[in-house]
Amino acid sequence: MATAEPSPAGDTTSPKDVMIERFANLGRQLSQATVLFHAQIAEHVGLSATDHKCLDLAVQAERPLTAGQIADLSGLSTGAVTGVIDRLERAGFVRRVRDPHDRRKVLVEVSKGSLSRYGDAYDGLWTALDKTITDYTEDELAAIERWVTSMVAMLRAEAQRLADGRQLGQ
Repeated sequence: MATAEPSPAGDTTSPKDVMIERFANLGRQLSQATVLFHAQIAEHVGLSATDHKCLDLAVQAERPLTAGQIADLSGLSTGAVTGVIDRLERAGFVRRVRDPHDRRKVLVEVSKGSLSRYGDAYDGLWTALDKTITDYTEDELAAIERWVTSMVAMLRAEAQRLADGRQLGQ
């Protein structure tokens, strides 16, 4: 069990605070590595990191999305998303189509064949993930999955809270 550590000011830090700091530090490192990895993937296919992540949102969706939905999911303004869609369309990754249920709406549909341009860019990551997963038991993997799922939900909620605060001028 961790013991309290004195801080430079002479205060003691609780074991829980030490653990939170360790996980916050690991989270920052993971975030930095993830951002750098995806920046390289984006460059590999000739996209900006923002365009690549918006394309990923469209790829992961169960159906074509509206520009407003992409804005909501990405946290970008609708104006910024229009520029992203324009660039993705020019690059051949998406196309705009009319909503068959409401012809007034325009949907963004992923051009599936265009994803082959990613080629083997993710192969090294999949191989490393496969190797890493084998180092853990099923129970450990379940705990990791629960923790990551919880953190993703928390980060999305915090991002929304910050966006709402900006919209209110706070």
